[in-house]
This record gives sequence, structure tokens and C-alpha cells, in this order.
Amino acid sequence: MYGSREDIGYDFGDNSKVGSKPIKANPDIDAKWAWMIVLSSFIVHILVMGSQMSLGILNIEWLEEFNQSHSLTAWVSSLSIGITLIVGPLIGLFINMCGCRKTAIIGGLLNALGWILSAYASNVQYLFLTFGVTSGIGSGMVYLPAVVMVGQYFQKRRALAQGLSTTGTGFGAFLVTAFLKYLCTEFGWRNAMFIQGAISLNLCVCGALMRPLSVKDVGEKYVVRRNSEDNQAKVLSHSSETIKSSGILSEELEKEVTNEEVLDSVQQTEIGGKSKSGRNMYGLCILKRVSQLTVTARKGFAIWYYSYFGAASLFTNRVFVAFIIWALFAYSSFVIPLIYLPEIVKQYNLSSQNNIFPLTSIIAIVHIFGKVVLGIISDLPCISAWNVFLMANLSFITCILTLPLLHTYVSLAVACGLIGFSSGYFSLMPVVTQDLVGIKHLANAYGIIICASGISALFGPPFAGWIYDITNKYDLSFYISGLLYMLGTVFLLIQPYIQKKQPKEKSTEEAQV
Repeated sequence: MYGSREDIGYDFGDNSKVGSKPIKANPDIDAKWAWMIVLSSFIVHILVMGSQMSLGILNIEWLEEFNQSHSLTAWVSSLSIGITLIVGPLIGLFINMCGCRKTAIIGGLLNALGWILSAYASNVQYLFLTFGVTSGIGSGMVYLPAVVMVGQYFQKRRALAQGLSTTGTGFGAFLVTAFLKYLCTEFGWRNAMFIQGAISLNLCVCGALMRPLSVKDVGEKYVVRRNSEDNQAKVLSHSSETIKSSGILSEELEKEVTNEEVLDSVQQTEIGGKSKSGRNMYGLCILKRVSQLTVTARKGFAIWYYSYFGAASLFTNRVFVAFIIWALFAYSSFVIPLIYLPEIVKQYNLSSQNNIFPLTSIIAIVHIFGKVVLGIISDLPCISAWNVFLMANLSFITCILTLPLLHTYVSLAVACGLIGFSSGYFSLMPVVTQDLVGIKHLANAYGIIICASGISALFGPPFAGWIYDITNKYDLSFYISGLLYMLGTVFLLIQPYIQKKQPKEKSTEEAQV
């Protein structure tokens, strides 16, 4: 096990050591407005992730309405969940260019639009585009900023804050499920989707609450500041220094700043000469604004590009690559039980007991407590969030591998409770990601992680269904997903030791030379 960022030994190659430097004091960090960010993220999880866990209600309505196969209809839900996570790296680019607040507001509009347009669906293929793609992209544009902002606003209680905000998923699974069931019964599924789309507009309000911290206080990204006396643009961030030191795109960025300075000087000249040409002044203002937007877009793209492909690429860290491989197998092991447990209960003739208290409800309820408890434990000074994360994964794997051996309701309920509690490690994923790469690269890094999780959620359930078509049982599906999950966890576990061993070997060789 390992306990700190220094133990992980991550280095971008620019000697910045961003992750090891404490965040400068800011009145909003760990303060009152930080808890407003938690509330905003909590509501986002209710409306986005909670809604996606409640799509079983609508899936039944779509089957009856369009008379399509179960596999084809299920792709609507799979696309929505998968795309929400898969677009993570692209959303990281939007965050670098526009910031979390604007990205979340645009995402809220897209999400609501997807729900509303889906109310007029004439076939399942229409839902692929409106609900699967449109709503999925919108959900991704809200979800990632909600996670990133909580990480930025908390330093001492990050794990607890992430745990509280992500409990919205469990609450949403209960609230939205009951709400959609009521709306479908009273008004029909089309009106239900229209109403849910209107409610989803509250995601824009949540985005508006994501007030950005000052860049100098969080130590990330570029800032172009305007000096009121000399109107000269200055680039004041470590990211810009990294890009310029790499020697790529630096010339274009300097040219853009130079163009902006020229526009400032022209405007100063016209004002000094008391020019009365309002049209020329208006044109210069527009041109200056376009130049500023171009500089911001280029710098945002440069940060995003170098995070993935440049000298400071996230993929140069083997532990982070192992984390990505782990995510490719982990999330499907959580989704498969949620989807197929109701059918397994029917096979075991336990429907009467399951109707009283569904096993999936047990997972959702205990999942809420798991996130909070694991978050509190991880924030203890003597406890490492990484160790808690890995122990929860091992517990989860054990439950998945033993689930096919259980055939009574009580034993299945106990296993589902352990699955729900162990899956509380989801709230620690942003924390351990930030420990790996630092706050500066959190948006891009976590975008990659949820992208890998999205791929797992997109293809995991269909794979389990394909196994069932061959064997007429789900046992093999749990065994395969559990073993792949275990391999990913073991690979993640051993990478820090390999990475720490290699520098020692290199230093020994250099000493011998």
C-alpha cells in the first residue's frame, strides 16, 4: 500500500511539482461557499446520475410503445450512461477553454433539450440521437465540472465533500424512480420526459453556482490580465511556461498577445486623437474581443493537448495508466448487478421477497452510507485515501465473485449490502486522481478516468447478456467481470512499487558508470 502523492512519485517532467505544493490561502477554500459547491454537485448527481439509474421505468414504457427487442431498446439507456462518461476528455477541453461554470450551464441546456425532444420520439432510433447522444453529452458537460469544482474548493475535507456530493446518486435513484413512475402512470411517458426535461433546467442553476476560484490561488491554467494603465496582456501561469519551454505553439500564442497589444495601442491612439468615428471604435472593440477569445481558446487547447500528448502527458505516469486500465473493468462490475439482479431473483423464485424490499434498493441505500463513511475515514490524518480505495475495491471484488454462489434472499441481501458499501469508493476516485496528478491536471485526468468507466458501462451489460444467451445463466458473467476487475486492481496495486524501483536502478547504473 502507499499513502501519499510523494510515494506515488508522479512527475510531469517540468520540475513543477504542482501536486506537492499546498494551495494558497483563499477565503472560499474549505469555507461557506465551498459547501454551496457541494450542494450544487449534490443536485447535479440527483438529476444526472440518479436519473440514469432510474431509466428502467422508461425502458418498460419504450418496450411497450415501439415493440422492439430488449437488446435494441436497452441501447438507449446504455448510450446515455456511456456517453455521459466517455465524453470526459472532450469536456476537459471545454473546461480549459470556458471554465466549469459555462461548461455546466451549456450542459444543463443540452441535457434538458435531450429529455424534451425525446418526448416526441417516433421510434427507438430517434431516442438514440435525442436521449442517448444529446442528453448524454449534456450530462457529461455537467457531471465533470461538478466533480472538479468540489476538488478545487476543498483541501482539508476533500474526501468528505466528494462523498457528500456523490450521495446524490443514491438519493436520485430513489426520488427520480418514484417520480418518473408516478408521472408515467398519471400523464404517460411522453409527458413524463417533457416534465423531467423542464426540471433538468435546474442544472443551469447548479452551473451558475460554480463560481471559479482565482487562478493564482488554485495554481492552475493561464490567465490573461489587462493592466488599466498600459493595457498590456501578461500571461501569469505555470502552464504557459511549460508550453513555451516545449517550444511548440509558443510562437502562435505570443503572436496573439502581440496582436492584442497592437489593438490596445490603436484604441489608445484614437482616444488620444479624439476620434469621433464611432463605427471604427466599435469595429476595433469587436476585433479586440475576438482576439481575446482566440487567445483563450488557443491556450485552453494547448493545456488540453499537452496533458495528453505533450512532454507533460498524463500517460507518462505508469500508475495513472494502470488506473485507466482498472477503470475499464471496474464500472461494469457495478452496473451488471443493477441491471440483471431482478431477473436473477426471478430465476431463484424469490420475487415475492424482492418485491417487499428490492435488492437493487439495498445497494442504493447502503451505497449512500458507504460514500459518506469512506469519505470520513479517508480524511483522517493517519489514514491514506489510496489505502481505503484499494481495500474497498478488494471487498467489492470478493462480493462479485461470491454472488453466483448465493441462492437465498438473506444471503443475496447481505452481499448486495456489502456491494453497496464497497462501491462507496466512487466518491474517492476524484481524490485519488488528484493525488496522482495534482489539482492542475484534475479535469483532464478525471475526464480520462470516467471515459474509461463509460466504455465499461457501455459494453459490460451487453457482454453479460451475450454470455447469458450462450449459457442460460449469469454466473459466468459475474466470474469473468470479477476476475477482470481483480486483475485491474492488482495491476494498479503493484505499479507504484515498480515505478519506485526503477529510479533506484537507474541511479545505481549511473553511479557505476
